Amino acid sequence: MIPPYQLLRSARKTLSLEIRRDGRLVVRAPLRTTQRQIDEFIANHEAWITSGLEKQRRRREARPEPSDQEREALVRLAMERLPGRVAHFAAIMGLYPAGITITGARTRFGSCSGKNRICFSWRLMQYPEEAVDYVVVHELAHIRHKNHSPAFYACVEQVLPDWRERRQMLKD
Repeated sequence: MIPPYQLLRSARKTLSLEIRRDGRLVVRAPLRTTQRQIDEFIANHEAWITSGLEKQRRRREARPEPSDQEREALVRLAMERLPGRVAHFAAIMGLYPAGITITGARTRFGSCSGKNRICFSWRLMQYPEEAVDYVVVHELAHIRHKNHSPAFYACVEQVLPDWRERRQMLKD
């Protein structure tokens, strides 16, 4: 059975599927793709769709969207705690950011710009301190390595030998 979906046609060359955080299925298709081709594509990926919809449902239940009050509290907590964690690990690593920004990003906990400004999502504050420290060290390591090369992970591992377990906390 084909689940309800949103169809987006564009000048692309291939069909694709996306399951959004809210559980909506989005199908992207080239302009001239027939409805029959789209239906066949969806049917061929039914197991992946079912699995993905279930995974998103579990994510929403495990981490529901915070209320406005909760969000404000998390933003305040991020502004209080993250600069200190950054200063602590920056001194250990000898890597100093040009600045720190707190954002509401949903899909990434942190980022480091080419100018060495680090952004953290306030959503990170919903995770254990060990996971928060991993994101801080990860972003600081990007000041030296602008990629995820073996040298980048070696830099992270010098400070956090258990970085893999800490990263897993963000995925659970």
